[in-house]
Amino acid sequence: MADNHYPSPDSIHRRVLDNGITVLAYENFAAELVVIEGLARAGALAEGREKAGLAAFTAECLLRGTRQRTFEQIYEELESVGADLDFSGGRHATDFSGSALVEDFDLLLKLLAESLRYPTFPAGQVEQVRGQILTGLQMRANDTRRMAGLAFRELLYGDHPYGYSADGYVETIRAIGRDELAQFHADYYGPQGMIITVVGAVKAEEALARVEAAFGDWLQAEQKTLPTVPPAARPPELARRVVPMPGKTQTDVVLGLPGPLRSAPDYQEARLMNTILGVFGMMGRLGDTVREKQGLAYYVHSQLQGGLGPSPWTVSTGVAPDKVEQAIQSILQEIGRMQDELVPEEELADSQAFLTGSLPVSLETNEGLASVLTDVELYELGLDYLQRYPGMIQAITPAQVQAVARKYLSASQLAIAIAGPTMNHE
Repeated sequence: MADNHYPSPDSIHRRVLDNGITVLAYENFAAELVVIEGLARAGALAEGREKAGLAAFTAECLLRGTRQRTFEQIYEELESVGADLDFSGGRHATDFSGSALVEDFDLLLKLLAESLRYPTFPAGQVEQVRGQILTGLQMRANDTRRMAGLAFRELLYGDHPYGYSADGYVETIRAIGRDELAQFHADYYGPQGMIITVVGAVKAEEALARVEAAFGDWLQAEQKTLPTVPPAARPPELARRVVPMPGKTQTDVVLGLPGPLRSAPDYQEARLMNTILGVFGMMGRLGDTVREKQGLAYYVHSQLQGGLGPSPWTVSTGVAPDKVEQAIQSILQEIGRMQDELVPEEELADSQAFLTGSLPVSLETNEGLASVLTDVELYELGLDYLQRYPGMIQAITPAQVQAVARKYLSASQLAIAIAGPTMNHE
């Protein structure tokens, strides 16, 4: 997809409904398919630690029965036409996505609207979902990578709203009652702030009209808004937490600190810096030194999330238990090098080409297009964002990369979480 064929203000159709829903439509007649993606502003920020997992539990129950249809009927209708529909609860929102043949667009919209507006939380289905979530949490407790991630979040954020698992804990999931799910739905699900994106073989005007027909009469005067997220402080020094997991053969390490918001003016510079450090090729400089040259890690990569709040910048690695300290030291050295030395022009150009080259790939499918367009709306990037993007990335200089490394990274103010067989990590 050449730059000039990217979705643009001319081809992205946007309408804000009277009830506060923003609808985006983009035509793609390459196949007789349609995708709906979007979000409702109902998230874990509203639940608090003692109700951890409430938002995700609620989202999992939306398809389990509505005023109009039982779970079996919903499943049968989707299955019979090869369509799919899915919900997942996050911290700031509950995401939804669905796809169908274009002839079944109305059915997909109808099931989406019913599930969001009129779920009934049948007691038997709630218990089934509870059982599935508890099974997932038991699997997490036995997974070194996931336990390192959980320990990292709790260590880094502490009492901050990001400091607990949005999936919940065994004790919180067991304690959440059906009425609490229904109440959370009544309080936070509503049209205000909702985004619905339609991409596929439907004329944009028709897509907008059909979404308005399905959702335009949804009024929720009592809809509550999520609390705002405060900034998160860095640890004053290296902070460590070890999760002993006897009997495991691999140790997983997650280290990092709060990262920039997606709205930060230097977010793209930070993203390019992170790409050089731990993404490009076989996971950037970290992959080259820690994994390839020193043979210390099974995998190693860094991630810069960027979101509505202070999501973390992290480095994750899996190592043999006796290589933990050496791997951590090597990672800290690479962070220091990112801060102390200018990135060579050729290395910068490679990662710039990677970031600009991966955009068209992400726009090859209806799902990819819908996801990018939803983000453009969510983060208020502007409908011309995809046109501007390649130029933004190409304009970044080695000095700017070094500046964001100094600003956002640290080799001394980090949270480090280690999960695996007991070794001396003190």
